[in-house]
Amino acid sequence: MKRTLSSLALAGGLLAGGQALAGDLLQWQNNSLTYLYGKDFAVNPEIQQTFTFEHADGWKYGDNFLFIDKIFYNGEKDAFVGPNTYYGEFSPRLSFGKIFDQKLAFGPVKDVLLAMTYESGEGDVDSYLIGPGFDLDIPGFDWFQLNFYQRHTEGDRAGDNVWQITPAWSYTIAVGKSDVLIDGFMDWVVDNDENGRGTYHANLHFNPQIKYDLGKALSWGEKQLYVGIEYDYWKDKYGIEDTPFFDTNQNTASLLVKVHF
Repeated sequence: MKRTLSSLALAGGLLAGGQALAGDLLQWQNNSLTYLYGKDFAVNPEIQQTFTFEHADGWKYGDNFLFIDKIFYNGEKDAFVGPNTYYGEFSPRLSFGKIFDQKLAFGPVKDVLLAMTYESGEGDVDSYLIGPGFDLDIPGFDWFQLNFYQRHTEGDRAGDNVWQITPAWSYTIAVGKSDVLIDGFMDWVVDNDENGRGTYHANLHFNPQIKYDLGKALSWGEKQLYVGIEYDYWKDKYGIEDTPFFDTNQNTASLLVKVHF
């Protein structure tokens, strides 16, 4: 899954599914491997194949989400990273409800958290994000998060004091003997910040996955094997402003196979 330089993605991240574990510290965890094949990508080579490892867990004082992408450019070379690259994000959140052993619910809010993300990969991509997070109770959704981050960007890209709004969600629809799972995230960088190093432009990255639970349909076990598509819309990709001379608006979809374990 792609976020910022690859992708959430879950993003983002995705906390759908999980298993209860013995012990007080680690409450549940879920891991997955995803294969994606897509065309019509912007900025980087047009055709991409991506292998993604994802880990999500809930623990005594919060939750964590981690993903690592390995991206191949179908024999072409990217101008900065060559024929393939990697990218990952680590997103821990600390729950004030869990830490203080208090129910912090009000309105649609189920919990209040301190949300953080570290973005890293090949090239000039490192960024640190921190801000308030909220778990929301929205009818019909398996879960819904809303995180507000202040971005701090390293390297030649300007990005300090830029705010990012990141909702992430999971929604299940029963279809015959199985289910369709729609989950994903949106990263919305809502303003610009300039300094002597350059500009990180406001941008919008919308990245849902639409997946059929094939494992459940074949009676192999539910929430283990999915097939579907990942849609990727990214306006001003990587914070690079779109111009008539350089198209940075991405609008594409990738075929997807995902295995949970």
